[in-house]
Amino acid sequence: MPMTASASLTCEKGRKGIVSSFKPAMTSTSCVDAPTPYPEYMRIGAHVRQDEDPIGYGERLGADVIQMFLTDPQKWEKPPTHPRTDEIRNSPIDVVVHSSYVINVASLNNRLRMPSRNAVAQQAQAAADIGAVGLVVHGGHVRDGEDVNAGIVNWRKLFERQADKGGFPVPILIENTAGGDFAMARHFDAIDRLWQEVGDFGAGFCLDTCHAWAGGEELVGVVERIKAITGRIDLVHLNNSRDEFNSARDRHANLADGTIDPELLAEVVRTADAPVVLETPAEGLAEDLAYLRETAG
Repeated sequence: MPMTASASLTCEKGRKGIVSSFKPAMTSTSCVDAPTPYPEYMRIGAHVRQDEDPIGYGERLGADVIQMFLTDPQKWEKPPTHPRTDEIRNSPIDVVVHSSYVINVASLNNRLRMPSRNAVAQQAQAAADIGAVGLVVHGGHVRDGEDVNAGIVNWRKLFERQADKGGFPVPILIENTAGGDFAMARHFDAIDRLWQEVGDFGAGFCLDTCHAWAGGEELVGVVERIKAITGRIDLVHLNNSRDEFNSARDRHANLADGTIDPELLAEVVRTADAPVVLETPAEGLAEDLAYLRETAG
């Protein structure tokens, strides 16, 4: 198996401790009357703004982990050196970086795929520079009518070409997406095909609950189903949804305010055995964190 930074995560102790969560999940023993207890090492946090004081904001939230962009997510700009790099590196709060939305590794269009590969490499290095523990990248898509399998092969090529350069400096966590019939990571059968190409390179997986729901994947047993495919969940984006099941709309809601039963979300946290990042609306974020901590207690 090509040994990349992603692959080595499962056996090495991390600088800040989050890597202890990159391991096989506990077997779920949940039932109606006895919910599965949260693991003691569960780490909870939220997405924060990158242009202010991310660690200070995380501390005020009481977060164990934060997620942030390192550049404008709607542009192709190379991430600048973060002005608080030393503070971020020295903080006990774990940091995950979310890559730019413009990235589409799967694209069959050279004018999009090539800059996407370059952006993943640049943002992975920028993530390593601040001591981040991973880079989240959306699964991407091909255009309507194009060959989905060709897009999946493009993901493999990303890892192959980077392996020739020594691999990525941080794990690449592929995130499931909400919409598109030609997406690499909306439906679990597509994720299965994707993992046949990238699994041997140590690719990580980020499970977004809103995306799964909007993408038409039931949340009952979702952890077990994904782990049967990928063998891992490295990060959970815990979000409710403003829209109905299988809507293909990526619109997040606070945990108590959406169309997903909050207990289904809680069960994902209990069984995933992975750090949890909330990407819910700011006005209800404190209540969302309090809900998880209360449930965890």
